[in-house]
Amino acid sequence: MIKSAKHSLLLAALLGLSVSALAQTKGIDRTGTVGYAIDQRDNVVKSGFGLCWRTGYWTPAMAIEECDPDLVKKAPMAAPAAAAKPAAPAAAPKPAAQKVTLAADALFDFNKADLRAEGKSKLDKLAGDIKGIKLEVIIAVGHADRFGTDAYNQKLSEKRAEAVKAYLVSKGVEPNRVYTEGKGKKQPITKADQCKGPKSKKTVDCLQPDRRVEIEVIGTK
Repeated sequence: MIKSAKHSLLLAALLGLSVSALAQTKGIDRTGTVGYAIDQRDNVVKSGFGLCWRTGYWTPAMAIEECDPDLVKKAPMAAPAAAAKPAAPAAAPKPAAQKVTLAADALFDFNKADLRAEGKSKLDKLAGDIKGIKLEVIIAVGHADRFGTDAYNQKLSEKRAEAVKAYLVSKGVEPNRVYTEGKGKKQPITKADQCKGPKSKKTVDCLQPDRRVEIEVIGTK
Protein backbone atom coordinates (compact mmCIF):
# COMPACT_ATOMS: atom_id res chain seq x y z
CA MET A 1 0.00 0.00 0.00
CA ILE A 2 2.94 2.37 0.62
CA LYS A 3 4.13 1.55 -2.91
CA SER A 4 0.67 2.42 -4.19
CA ALA A 5 0.73 5.69 -2.29
CA LYS A 6 4.08 6.62 -3.81
CA HIS A 7 2.65 5.84 -7.25
CA SER A 8 -0.17 8.27 -6.40
CA LEU A 9 2.36 10.98 -5.56
CA LEU A 10 4.28 10.33 -8.80
CA LEU A 11 1.05 10.41 -10.83
CA ALA A 12 0.07 13.66 -9.15
CA ALA A 13 3.41 15.20 -10.12
CA LEU A 14 3.12 13.99 -13.73
CA LEU A 15 -0.39 15.41 -14.06
CA GLY A 16 0.63 18.72 -12.55
CA LEU A 17 -1.56 18.18 -9.51
CA SER A 18 -0.79 19.60 -6.08
CA VAL A 19 1.03 17.12 -3.83
CA SER A 20 -0.37 18.96 -0.83
CA ALA A 21 -3.89 18.39 -2.19
CA LEU A 22 -3.19 14.67 -2.48
CA ALA A 23 -1.84 14.61 1.06
CA GLN A 24 -5.02 16.30 2.31
CA THR A 25 -7.18 13.55 0.76
CA LYS A 26 -5.01 10.49 1.35
CA GLY A 27 -2.95 11.35 4.46
CA ILE A 28 0.42 11.04 2.67
CA ASP A 29 3.39 13.23 3.53
CA ARG A 30 5.97 14.50 1.02
CA THR A 31 8.22 11.44 1.52
CA GLY A 32 5.41 9.10 0.48
CA THR A 33 4.76 7.85 4.01
CA VAL A 34 1.14 6.77 4.43
CA GLY A 35 -0.84 7.84 7.47
CA TYR A 36 -3.88 5.66 6.76
CA ALA A 37 -4.32 2.12 5.45
CA ILE A 38 -5.15 2.37 1.73
CA ASP A 39 -6.60 -0.39 -0.47
CA GLN A 40 -5.52 -1.22 -4.04
CA ARG A 41 -7.88 1.42 -5.40
CA ASP A 42 -6.20 4.10 -3.28
CA ASN A 43 -9.25 4.42 -1.01
CA VAL A 44 -8.78 4.79 2.72
CA VAL A 45 -9.68 1.53 4.52
CA LYS A 46 -12.40 1.93 7.14
CA SER A 47 -13.64 -0.20 10.01
CA GLY A 48 -17.16 -1.54 10.35
CA PHE A 49 -17.99 1.60 12.33
CA GLY A 50 -16.77 3.91 9.55
CA LEU A 51 -13.50 4.83 11.27
CA CYS A 52 -10.34 5.10 9.16
CA TRP A 53 -7.52 2.66 9.90
CA ARG A 54 -4.30 4.45 10.78
CA THR A 55 -0.86 3.00 10.03
CA GLY A 56 1.96 2.95 12.57
CA TYR A 57 3.37 6.07 10.88
CA TRP A 58 0.28 8.21 11.39
CA THR A 59 0.80 11.61 12.99
CA PRO A 60 -1.69 14.45 13.56
CA ALA A 61 0.01 16.31 10.69
CA MET A 62 -1.26 13.59 8.32
CA ALA A 63 -4.90 14.03 9.38
CA ILE A 64 -7.38 14.33 6.51
CA GLU A 65 -10.89 15.75 6.47
CA GLU A 66 -12.49 12.38 5.68
CA CYS A 67 -11.02 10.65 8.75
CA ASP A 68 -10.08 13.26 11.38
CA PRO A 69 -11.89 16.49 10.53
CA ASP A 70 -11.28 18.02 13.95
CA LEU A 71 -7.52 17.73 13.44
CA VAL A 72 -7.49 19.37 10.01
CA LYS A 73 -6.60 23.05 10.12
CA LYS A 74 -9.25 25.15 8.44
CA ALA A 75 -9.05 28.77 7.36
CA PRO A 76 -11.26 31.02 9.49
CA MET A 77 -14.43 32.17 7.76
CA ALA A 78 -15.86 35.66 8.12
CA ALA A 79 -19.03 35.80 10.17
CA PRO A 80 -22.15 36.76 8.18
CA ALA A 81 -23.46 40.29 8.57
CA ALA A 82 -26.78 38.95 9.78
CA ALA A 83 -27.46 37.40 13.16
CA ALA A 84 -24.76 35.11 14.52
CA LYS A 85 -25.21 31.40 13.90
CA PRO A 86 -25.95 29.14 16.86
CA ALA A 87 -23.01 27.27 18.31
CA ALA A 88 -22.24 23.97 16.58
CA PRO A 89 -22.99 20.82 18.57
CA ALA A 90 -20.03 19.24 20.35
CA ALA A 91 -18.14 16.68 18.29
CA ALA A 92 -18.57 13.03 19.19
CA PRO A 93 -15.66 11.64 21.24
CA LYS A 94 -12.93 10.00 19.21
CA PRO A 95 -11.88 6.41 19.94
CA ALA A 96 -9.11 6.14 22.50
CA ALA A 97 -5.98 4.60 20.94
CA GLN A 98 -3.86 2.21 22.94
CA LYS A 99 -0.56 1.22 21.37
CA VAL A 100 0.97 -2.04 22.57
CA THR A 101 4.42 -3.31 21.57
CA LEU A 102 5.07 -6.89 22.66
CA ALA A 103 8.46 -7.80 24.10
CA ALA A 104 10.67 -8.74 21.16
CA ASP A 105 12.35 -11.71 22.87
CA ALA A 106 9.00 -13.34 23.58
CA LEU A 107 7.68 -13.54 20.04
CA PHE A 108 9.76 -15.31 17.39
CA ASP A 109 12.92 -17.38 17.07
CA PHE A 110 15.40 -16.81 14.26
CA ASN A 111 13.92 -17.59 10.82
CA LYS A 112 10.60 -18.66 12.40
CA ALA A 113 7.01 -17.41 12.28
CA ASP A 114 5.75 -19.61 15.11
CA LEU A 115 4.82 -17.87 18.35
CA ARG A 116 6.88 -18.72 21.41
CA ALA A 117 5.13 -19.76 24.60
CA GLU A 118 6.06 -16.39 26.12
CA GLY A 119 4.53 -14.63 23.12
CA LYS A 120 1.27 -16.55 23.51
CA SER A 121 1.15 -15.58 27.18
CA LYS A 122 1.47 -11.89 26.29
CA LEU A 123 -1.21 -12.21 23.62
CA ASP A 124 -3.48 -13.90 26.16
CA LYS A 125 -3.13 -10.82 28.36
CA LEU A 126 -3.75 -8.52 25.39
CA ALA A 127 -6.90 -10.46 24.46
CA GLY A 128 -8.13 -10.02 28.03
CA ASP A 129 -7.43 -6.28 27.97
CA ILE A 130 -9.31 -5.94 24.67
CA LYS A 131 -12.47 -7.20 26.36
CA GLY A 132 -12.47 -4.02 28.44
CA ILE A 133 -12.90 -1.73 25.41
CA LYS A 134 -15.22 -1.40 22.45
CA LEU A 135 -12.82 -2.66 19.81
CA GLU A 136 -12.60 -0.91 16.44
CA VAL A 137 -9.46 -2.35 14.85
CA ILE A 138 -6.17 -4.07 15.66
CA ILE A 139 -3.16 -3.33 13.45
CA ALA A 140 -0.38 -5.95 13.59
CA VAL A 141 2.89 -5.05 11.83
CA GLY A 142 5.55 -7.76 11.46
CA HIS A 143 9.32 -7.22 11.30
CA ALA A 144 12.47 -9.28 10.62
CA ASP A 145 16.21 -9.00 11.31
CA ARG A 146 18.83 -8.14 8.66
CA PHE A 147 19.84 -11.68 7.65
CA GLY A 148 18.26 -12.85 4.39
CA THR A 149 17.07 -11.13 1.22
CA ASP A 150 14.56 -8.29 1.17
CA ALA A 151 11.94 -10.51 -0.50
CA TYR A 152 12.40 -13.36 1.98
CA ASN A 153 12.22 -11.09 5.02
CA GLN A 154 9.15 -9.34 3.64
CA LYS A 155 7.31 -12.68 3.45
CA LEU A 156 8.60 -13.72 6.88
CA SER A 157 7.42 -10.47 8.49
CA GLU A 158 3.97 -10.92 6.91
CA LYS A 159 3.76 -14.50 8.23
CA ARG A 160 4.63 -13.28 11.74
CA ALA A 161 1.86 -10.67 11.61
CA GLU A 162 -0.57 -13.33 10.37
CA ALA A 163 0.49 -15.65 13.22
CA VAL A 164 -0.45 -12.97 15.74
CA LYS A 165 -3.79 -12.41 13.99
CA ALA A 166 -4.58 -16.14 13.97
CA TYR A 167 -3.85 -16.41 17.68
CA LEU A 168 -6.00 -13.39 18.58
CA VAL A 169 -8.84 -14.76 16.44
CA SER A 170 -8.55 -18.06 18.33
CA LYS A 171 -9.14 -16.02 21.50
CA GLY A 172 -12.40 -14.55 20.21
CA VAL A 173 -11.32 -11.46 18.25
CA GLU A 174 -13.29 -11.01 15.01
CA PRO A 175 -11.04 -11.64 11.97
CA ASN A 176 -12.26 -8.52 10.17
CA ARG A 177 -11.06 -6.43 13.10
CA VAL A 178 -7.41 -7.37 12.58
CA TYR A 179 -5.34 -5.68 9.85
CA THR A 180 -1.88 -7.18 9.16
CA GLU A 181 1.16 -5.77 7.39
CA GLY A 182 4.82 -6.77 6.97
CA LYS A 183 7.79 -4.38 6.97
CA GLY A 184 10.53 -6.92 6.29
CA LYS A 185 13.89 -5.79 7.64
CA LYS A 186 13.36 -2.10 6.85
CA GLN A 187 12.65 -0.92 10.42
CA PRO A 188 15.13 -2.55 12.84
CA ILE A 189 15.22 -1.61 16.51
CA THR A 190 18.92 -2.38 16.82
CA LYS A 191 21.35 0.41 15.92
CA ALA A 192 23.57 0.36 12.85
CA ASP A 193 26.70 -0.08 14.98
CA GLN A 194 25.21 -2.98 16.95
CA CYS A 195 25.25 -6.70 16.16
CA LYS A 196 28.11 -6.44 13.66
CA GLY A 197 29.69 -9.42 11.95
CA PRO A 198 28.56 -12.49 9.99
CA LYS A 199 25.79 -14.83 11.07
CA SER A 200 26.64 -16.47 14.39
CA LYS A 201 24.75 -17.35 17.56
CA LYS A 202 26.04 -14.18 19.20
CA THR A 203 24.91 -11.98 16.30
CA VAL A 204 21.55 -13.73 15.94
CA ASP A 205 20.90 -13.30 19.68
CA CYS A 206 21.88 -9.62 19.41
CA LEU A 207 19.34 -9.10 16.60
CA GLN A 208 16.47 -10.67 18.58
CA PRO A 209 14.68 -7.29 19.17
CA ASP A 210 14.23 -6.91 15.41
CA ARG A 211 12.21 -10.16 15.12
CA ARG A 212 8.93 -8.77 16.40
CA VAL A 213 5.31 -7.83 15.74
CA GLU A 214 4.09 -4.40 16.84
CA ILE A 215 0.40 -4.21 17.69
CA GLU A 216 -1.83 -1.14 17.83
CA VAL A 217 -5.26 -1.54 19.40
CA ILE A 218 -7.87 1.11 18.61
CA GLY A 219 -11.16 1.21 20.43
CA THR A 220 -13.44 3.20 22.71
CA LYS A 221 -13.11 2.86 26.46
